[in-house]
Amino acid sequence: MAEKLGVYICGGCDIAKSLDVEGLAAFVKNGKHQSLCPVVKTNSVLCSPEGKAEIEADIQAEGLDGVVLCACSPRVKWDVFQFGATQVNRVNLREQCVWTFADDPGKENLLELMAKDYVNMGITYLSKSKVPAPETEKCSQTLLVLGGGFTGMTAALEAAKAGREVVLVEKQADLGGAMKNMYKTFPLTYPHTELQDTGLAGLISAVTSNAKITVKTSATLEQLKGAPGHYTAVVNGEELSIGAVVLATGWTAGDAKYLAPLGYGKFKNVVTTAELEKMAKNGGIKRPSDSKAPKSVAFILDVEKFMEKVNYAESAVCEPPDDLPCDGTEEEGEECETFHYENKESAKHLAYSSEISSLVALKQAAYVREDPEASAFILYDHMMVPGVNERFYKAAQDDPGVMLAKARVTEIKEGSGGSLIISAKNSLLGEDIEIVADMVVLPTALVPGTAHEPTMNFKYRQGPAFPDLELFDGFTDSNYICFPYETRRTGVYAAGCVRQPMPMSLAADDAAGAALKAIQCVDSADHGVAVHPRSGDRSYPVFNFVRCTQCKRCTEECPFGALDDDEKGTPMPNPTRCRRCGTCMGACPERVIGFDNYNIDQMGSAIKQVQVPDNMDEGGPRVIILACENDAYPALDMAAFRGHAWSPYVRVLPVRCLGSVNAIWVADAMSKGVDGVMLLGCKYGDDYQCHFMKGSELCNRRKENIAESLKRLGVEPERVEQYEVAIDEYDKVPGLIEKFMTEVVAKFGPNPFKGY
Repeated sequence: MAEKLGVYICGGCDIAKSLDVEGLAAFVKNGKHQSLCPVVKTNSVLCSPEGKAEIEADIQAEGLDGVVLCACSPRVKWDVFQFGATQVNRVNLREQCVWTFADDPGKENLLELMAKDYVNMGITYLSKSKVPAPETEKCSQTLLVLGGGFTGMTAALEAAKAGREVVLVEKQADLGGAMKNMYKTFPLTYPHTELQDTGLAGLISAVTSNAKITVKTSATLEQLKGAPGHYTAVVNGEELSIGAVVLATGWTAGDAKYLAPLGYGKFKNVVTTAELEKMAKNGGIKRPSDSKAPKSVAFILDVEKFMEKVNYAESAVCEPPDDLPCDGTEEEGEECETFHYENKESAKHLAYSSEISSLVALKQAAYVREDPEASAFILYDHMMVPGVNERFYKAAQDDPGVMLAKARVTEIKEGSGGSLIISAKNSLLGEDIEIVADMVVLPTALVPGTAHEPTMNFKYRQGPAFPDLELFDGFTDSNYICFPYETRRTGVYAAGCVRQPMPMSLAADDAAGAALKAIQCVDSADHGVAVHPRSGDRSYPVFNFVRCTQCKRCTEECPFGALDDDEKGTPMPNPTRCRRCGTCMGACPERVIGFDNYNIDQMGSAIKQVQVPDNMDEGGPRVIILACENDAYPALDMAAFRGHAWSPYVRVLPVRCLGSVNAIWVADAMSKGVDGVMLLGCKYGDDYQCHFMKGSELCNRRKENIAESLKRLGVEPERVEQYEVAIDEYDKVPGLIEKFMTEVVAKFGPNPFKGY
């Protein structure tokens, strides 16, 4: 524990204008923490070189093992306030005290009381903290790259450039992946107006000739066991020592049966983009009906808009929309299979538009135009050509043989001689149109390579595959917004189209990013620190197995599979898998899990430092806000920077994640007479933004257990409420606090435990 602390109070940034910093220092010197804090000082600008030098001198002279800095938010100047092995705790007197203080006329010294609470909480919190001392073991530096396509080969080369040994595993007999079936690519270099060769031969040569890359073809990953830095990968029966993995298993075309409403499978000359690509690659584009080169080809984008109109009812009764009749042989209500499938999975086919569909249509229109007498039509609802790809789009616009038109396709039917008639509405002309073409080309869904089989074959308690991420249609990301390469299995980084649909130009960047993340993971594991999102965190969960009841809540609720268990159900930690969110700590009913510098006693003791008046009418209510450090706490800071204020009766404590909140903290607050607890965290559900994936959701589930406990105590469960806030919703935070104060605290009045 930190037993000898220095307390430093800054007067800068309006703090001294609002607070008596000397009086606050005297409060610490003469208060209950005086024996714990032999050094208590004020400074007009604590972050100045002189201020930092003074702290460093005191650490050396007094042997301080911790410093409490009462100044600005811990989110700023973190690089300034680092003192080697000496622990630091930041007390936010600026943003969440003086800058956001909203006075309550008739009540005295509210700002002073708030500042004293925060200082007492900060001192107590640090006094319960220890310097983490993780055990380290030399890690394997070798990276495993799964997938020998464009992305996988690029990732292998990038890792090799960084000096790492790489094992590249490809399940096919040859390298190349989807590129093997490509005729050309859309522009990758200046002037970004013309098609380019794929460059596949050169890429394969660079990989196979690199001494740091071991290529294994006709190979699969049979098992991956262990943890980052200490993985054992079984590839075709051979055990390999691996540090981290880059997953680049690419994509396959979606099942074309879902294109039946647009005539695929019914009309011979309706083909998919993949089928047209193979034609171009193998001798030229030919109509399937008569093997003749087409003189007109229509490319239809946004087919999901067409298919939204199709009835996916599980019965076979025909209930077509007005603008999408069946083939004319059935009356409404009769048995019909024209637009029906066995289930609603077809509704997922191309659930959203993609720049891939747009770029492929432009590319393949250029194939058609290799015959100067042929023409191409591209019908779209959304043409997506971000960035420099706009040049490619404009080049197609300038080609008199390419017609690009915004229109909603409503029907495709066969004309004479195998021709196809495309009906569309909502065209730029404002009229319904019909186009006759020799062929129609439809985009299929892009299905990630992990969708159909457990590519990773993890030997984890949670099973051999990634969690089923329905929201992402099988793609493997753990948080699209914040961590684009990371999966829910620490040490495995997804790149390319297994992560999300993307063109080759972005896949190249993705490959480099994932390779660098994998390298960072190995290096972090080698030093015993967390990788992400708490990069550099030396703490790790500490278990008191003597009191463990083998309830398995920690192993089941960990979002990242960091915990296995033995045959009795006792947790088996894998420290390098852990992301230090504390979800296991929040889950444990026996409170036997914690971190050296973030634990149950530490937070509970800090909460108990809040001075709760016996009389709400005289001293006002008290509310504890447990705020997620990733979204909610920054939102509070940002609100402060923009001049927002809120109730002087709240006290904010940051938590690593709402998933780490243990019910005992709420019990501690309520037993002390606190009038309400706000749980302020990330959004969860379909639009989840939680850095730790499930933390906010789990906290919301646990709130039901908290409610039951409060009812038994005779306390209204409504006094504890969870609110969702994104980091950019800082303007909403004051309103949420005000809502809680008026609709909860004012409504229910004083906590019945107040005064005990």
